[in-house]
Amino acid sequence: MSADLSSLSGEDFCYVTTIGCVTRKPHEIEIWFGLEGRMLYLLSGGGDRSDWVRNLQRTPEVSVRIGRRRFEGRARIVKKKSEDALARRLLVEKYTPRYSGSLSDWGRNALPVAVDLNVEP
Repeated sequence: MSADLSSLSGEDFCYVTTIGCVTRKPHEIEIWFGLEGRMLYLLSGGGDRSDWVRNLQRTPEVSVRIGRRRFEGRARIVKKKSEDALARRLLVEKYTPRYSGSLSDWGRNALPVAVDLNVEP
């Protein structure tokens, strides 16, 4: 992971802004995240029914804010099994110690999304 991003990996939340598929207006969500290199991973508990997931399927260009840093990126639903497993592991390992309930169903059933962040090498 680049030094620039690794310092942000411990933040509790990131803020992802998509463009509404109907309104065409910016739509920001606060969401848990994991980082691997310049790839940001998210899990959608609502699957592909979540507004933000539908938005990025129509317009994959997104803006991400982590702490005080803002990045542009391109989002996609994760398809490869190895990347799917990585996304789930990153998020469940990060948030299990911070969450009082069980994350096992969420970790198994949520839809993994990847955002390739535009970061200088």
